[in-house]
Formats: sequence, C-alpha cells, structure tokens
Amino acid sequence: MDPLAAAIDQGTSSTRFLVFNTKTAQLISHHQVELKQHFPKEGWVEADPKEIMDTVHECLEKTCQKLAQLGVDVSRIKAVGVTNQRETTLVWDKETGEPLYNAIVWLDLRTQSTVERLISKTPSRSKNHLKHKTGLPISTYFSAVKLRWLLDNVEAVRQAVLSKRAMFGTVDSWIIWSLTGGRDGGVHVTDVSNASRTLLFDIHRLDWDPELCSFFGVPMEILPAIRSSSEIYGRKRSGSLAGVPISGCLGDQSAALVGQMCFEEGQAKNTYGTGCFLLRNTGTKPVMSEHGLITTIAYKLGRDKPACYALEGSVAIAGAVVRWLRDNMCIVQSSSEIEQLAAEAGTSYGCYFVPAFSGLYAPYWEPSARGIICGLTQFTNRSHLAFAALEAVCFQTREILDAMNQDCRIPLPVLGVDGGMTGNRLLMQLQADILCIPVVRPSMSETTALGAAMAAGAAAGVEVWNLDPDQLPEVTAERYQPQINTQESELRFTRWKKAVQKSMNWETPETSSTSNGTKASWIQTAGRAA
Repeated sequence: MDPLAAAIDQGTSSTRFLVFNTKTAQLISHHQVELKQHFPKEGWVEADPKEIMDTVHECLEKTCQKLAQLGVDVSRIKAVGVTNQRETTLVWDKETGEPLYNAIVWLDLRTQSTVERLISKTPSRSKNHLKHKTGLPISTYFSAVKLRWLLDNVEAVRQAVLSKRAMFGTVDSWIIWSLTGGRDGGVHVTDVSNASRTLLFDIHRLDWDPELCSFFGVPMEILPAIRSSSEIYGRKRSGSLAGVPISGCLGDQSAALVGQMCFEEGQAKNTYGTGCFLLRNTGTKPVMSEHGLITTIAYKLGRDKPACYALEGSVAIAGAVVRWLRDNMCIVQSSSEIEQLAAEAGTSYGCYFVPAFSGLYAPYWEPSARGIICGLTQFTNRSHLAFAALEAVCFQTREILDAMNQDCRIPLPVLGVDGGMTGNRLLMQLQADILCIPVVRPSMSETTALGAAMAAGAAAGVEVWNLDPDQLPEVTAERYQPQINTQESELRFTRWKKAVQKSMNWETPETSSTSNGTKASWIQTAGRAA
C-alpha cells in the first residue's frame, strides 16, 4: 500500500489535519476545528496559544479515528508537515511551557505607534529602510514589531527575557516545540519561509541578523533555530502518531505555492482566505520590488538545497469581507449565500467597496486607509453590495498582479488559484474578467496542506514523496476564461482605483474624538473583520 503523509494546517480562523496519498496526492481523510479569535480592544486580534494546541491535538486524533473507520492503518503515515498563519507572534516560558501572552495575530493593528516610532529613528525616516536585508517594509504586519510591543508592554515577557526563560516563535515554532516534547526536550525551530516574515532575518544570508535584532531591541537567544522547509526536526512525542517524524514546515502561502507545484521561475498562485496572497516564484535570486510588493523566501526543500524566492502581494481583507457582511451587517446568514445574492444583481451598479478594515497592504502599505463604500444610489440594494464585495477581492488582486508584472517585466499569462473562496464560481469568473487572463483552479483545492505534506514526505530520512518534475502527479483543474472585453474591464478597474484614493488618510496615529465625544485610538476596525 502507498505510504501517506499528513499536514497540520493552522490558519487564522481554523485548524485542520489532512492526510494524503504520497503517490497520487489524493486527500484520504481530514478533520477541521474552528479556532476562536479574541478581540480585547478595537483593532486587536489575538488567539490563545493553548487553544491552538488543543485544536491541533483534536484534529489529529479525530482524523486518526476517521482513518480507522475507513480501514486505513495509521502506521502508513510516515511524516507530518506543519503549515501556519504567518507573522502571528508568540512568546512562552521554556521552563513551564506556559504562553506569556496571547498570540498576536498578523492582522492586529495595535503596533501602529510602535511602527511610527521605529520608522522615525531610521536615517531616511522610511518604512523601506530595512528592505534591502529583509525584503519587507516596517509594518504592523510583521513579527518583530509585535514582539517589540510585547517587550514594551507585557511584564511577564520582560521578566522571562531577563531570566533567560523566554522563547519567541511564530505559530509553526510553537506547534513543533509542543509536539516534540515542549518543556521536556521540545525542539525550538522555524523554517526559512516563516523566518523571512519577521523583519529579523537576512533573506540573503538565510540567518537571523544581529543588526536587525539590535534595531528592534530583540535578544537573539530567544529566537528559534533556522532550518530548511524539508528535513526531520524531531518526532511526535505522544498520541496516535507518536514517533512519526515532523519533517516539513512552511508558512501557509509558501505551502500553497508548493502544493500548486509552482517550482519553476515565473509560476504564480493566488490564495483566497481571510486575506489574499499572490506569490510568484522568482527562482534562486531575490527580486526586489519597486512597485510596493515584498520579497520573501518561498521555500528551501532540504538542508543542501538552494532557497527559492518569491515576490508577494499581500491583501489583508478577502474572505474577511464576506464574514463582515454576514456577522456585522447581517446581509447574509451564511458565507455560502454570497454567491447567489451577488448573482441576483449580476453587477454592482456602479457601487465600489474598498474593504480597508486593516488599512491597505500591498501595493500601498497605507495604515491610514479605512473601508469605504461609494457610488451608492437609491437603487443600490444588498445584492449590489454583495457583488461589489466580490469585485473588491478581484480588484485588489489586479492591483498586486499589475505591480508584479512591472517588477518581473514579463506579464503572467495564467493565474493558479486556491483557498476557501475559490469554490465561489462567480468570484472566479469575475477574477478572470478583471485580470483579462485565464484563472485555473485545481480540482483538489487543499493545496496549502498538500504543500506541507509534500515537504514532509520528501525530507531526507523519510523520502516517501518524490518532488522530481517528472514524478509529480497529474492535477486536473477548472479553467475560467475572461468573458468581457478589455475596455470594460479597464473602466471598472479605473473607477476602483479612484475609490481606493478616497479611502486613504482617514485616520492618523493621534487619537481623535468620536461622535459621542469619547477618545478613541486610530485603530478601529480590523478586530471585528478578522
């Protein structure tokens, strides 16, 4: 019987465990548990690290139970990979194993004043001052800024650092450390794809950088060891898969790039989840963007293998806008209703929705922006708003694709897509129409988990998954061709960009008075939308 490889897929709003056949890439079984998000203040987004691990254990055990019901021997699982929401920041006590604060989620906006202070101390007073080393702007998005906030504001974190008990990590590090023994010999590691999202990592030398750590005031001894994305980090200590190697680790968007089998320079994929993330493989040399994108490590599939880089366009709000329409505005009762509601209108009727709930990410990196809906008339109804929300996801993708084409100087001929929103056929057709290129959706949509499982199965010492191009399985896909003329697409996109300009400069870092006369931080909306 074919060996199996599995993946823990820990996302912003859920945790999943998925098991794949290593020869066919077929999904054999899986289990999913929703992860509660915490919003202690406006703009703050947190997750409980213990709840994260509870969901990991539950998903793993429930999947093993399902495999037993299917008559599948769990001993066929030869490796487990980890893929995770990136940038989300944790600090814990290595002696007690206890988290010292909730995980600060990537969407969180509490660090804007920290960002302003950090930028002001750079010689150029530029958010791009560190980009030559990190590929990233100084932004609330990335881990070092969140870690700086924890050091400045949480006494337990400060004390643990002083007493040499603190460990920092993104979610992958927390999961791997916990599964390999925790305080009893747990392995404190991360991979290059996750490290490249911290602002502490030199993407050229592939290591933590003393100057960057000094800039942020981060002691290097609390950082995890840097490893490749595909090697044996340790073995699961207990439970149904005790002894199975944990041998793959990729940030979620890198995992999706691998799962889409974008191993050749120039190939790209767009993932539609809470946010929207377009990555283009640029090969073994980093391409520094001149058009608002970031440069990141895509993957390094083995200790002795070269690192591959990617250009990335990050959009904060994609699927989150549908949840906002459901939970905040009660326009739909379930997320699945959005497609039918939007299809009833078939147009936004001149209505444009810029969901800048967390400011604007690529290509603007503008934290002062706020969400707006413009072009409203007495004729506008909830169907038009639903259509405008879906269009907004597509327009944001168009903006980052245009920037990517300018940076690479070679237009992307076709876009591979994945993620939960891609089941919305109307959205996929809109995306093809707005991009004016075909959009291709694999029939097996679990590409993020698949990528982590592939990395785990291919690791030296496991070697149950062959990543040679001629050994990769054939993947069937659904193809969406553009159906409107280019002129109409350009007109709609031009009006969208006009709406984006109107969303900017709504808030400043200073506090401002609300309509009821009370003081409120500029941070207003991300928590409710995340």
